[in-house]
Amino acid sequence: MSTTETTWVPPSVLERMSEELETLSADPSPSPTVEERIRALRDAIRSAETSEKPDDGLVEAGMLVTALFAGDGHPTSFLVGPRSLVEADPSIAVDVYSPTSPLGRAIDGAHVGDTVQYASPSGRSITLRILAAEPFRG
Repeated sequence: MSTTETTWVPPSVLERMSEELETLSADPSPSPTVEERIRALRDAIRSAETSEKPDDGLVEAGMLVTALFAGDGHPTSFLVGPRSLVEADPSIAVDVYSPTSPLGRAIDGAHVGDTVQYASPSGRSITLRILAAEPFRG
């Protein structure tokens, strides 16, 4: 028995993926590239989770986070979710950070008011404070 890990996506992205799958599947003799895309879409749809996250201040995938990075006087807002969202839904007008990125791993499970520290890919230590975390409704 295999366990499929779920990936949070907005309902609009799931709808776009389903429409693309339907269109590509209509081709009676798809190219190998199209067949590969069909498999990828089926896998993505099968593992998609679209539930709205509770507005409880917990940072997790599906949350729009506002943070203040140390040394920066301006809050920054970003979505925690798969990077593929940017390509799948061009209307998402904020940066998207994967929950598996260094930033994503550092803030996953944090709450509003928490200060977290993580190492950037270059090795530099970065500190930030979570100012807000609310369900993404894009």
